[in-house]
Amino acid sequence: MSDNTASAKQAITWRDYLELTKPKVVALMLLTVIIGMLVAEPGLPSLATVFWGNLGIALLSGAAAVINHVVDHEVDARMARTRRRPVATGRLSNADALGFSATLGLAGMLVLVWQVNILTAWLTLASLVGYAIIYTVFLKRATPQNIVIGGLAGAMPPLLGWTAVTGTVDPNALLLVLIIFAWTPPHFWALAIHRKEEYAQVDIPMLPVTHGNRFTELHILLYTFMLLAVSLLPVATGMSGMIYLVGATLLGLRFLQYAFRLWWGDDRRVALDTFKYSITYLMLLFVVLLVDHFVRFPEI
Repeated sequence: MSDNTASAKQAITWRDYLELTKPKVVALMLLTVIIGMLVAEPGLPSLATVFWGNLGIALLSGAAAVINHVVDHEVDARMARTRRRPVATGRLSNADALGFSATLGLAGMLVLVWQVNILTAWLTLASLVGYAIIYTVFLKRATPQNIVIGGLAGAMPPLLGWTAVTGTVDPNALLLVLIIFAWTPPHFWALAIHRKEEYAQVDIPMLPVTHGNRFTELHILLYTFMLLAVSLLPVATGMSGMIYLVGATLLGLRFLQYAFRLWWGDDRRVALDTFKYSITYLMLLFVVLLVDHFVRFPEI
């Protein structure tokens, strides 16, 4: 073993393993899981369901993130945003990371099967396969529509929370999936514009690389219009009321403002601002959904 390899091995800490799981991404995802749980029924779910459901889903999501680190380690090493990741730098080997992923995945499945329900376990596993295998291994490098096609896996969390509580797939839960599905392209394409040169350097066919900024900005605008319309469907179905209607409309109009600014100005800084707002948008939209639910069911 070389001195460099030895020092890299000695430098491994628990923070390296935590970073592999993409904790910030998982945290945002768990927010939508929890809200899916809370709005699934008029009453509050049991604390046991909330705890075990989120633990199992988090473990499987972390396992998928680790696989993403392994598959993309060569690409990550060439991009400024990701070059310090543990597998990309060699602090962790592919074998070590995959072993960690398998441990997380097995633990997550056991938790969901034994403490929650089999439907949630299989749907969460399907999300793992969709993100870690179908998207990361195949779609990401195959088509500029990778985000659109692969976005379904990332849109599943509120459905997982819903099924953890009810054990069934409800049409209203699918509406929440549809909202995140419509949100994903403008969210990621805004980042792709900001990081266009890096994606081009590593031959990942993100839409700005293959079709240019103007084409991508137009599609961000169109998808944001679609997102605004989709976000109002819970009101149309009676799932949500006036508080959600006002909140979703205001948040969506603000998103449209960013999309229009990006389309008019073709500015990388605006692209980054749009990306950042998209995260805030999703968090606040689901919080408003939850507030509306509590107001409509005051006995909670």
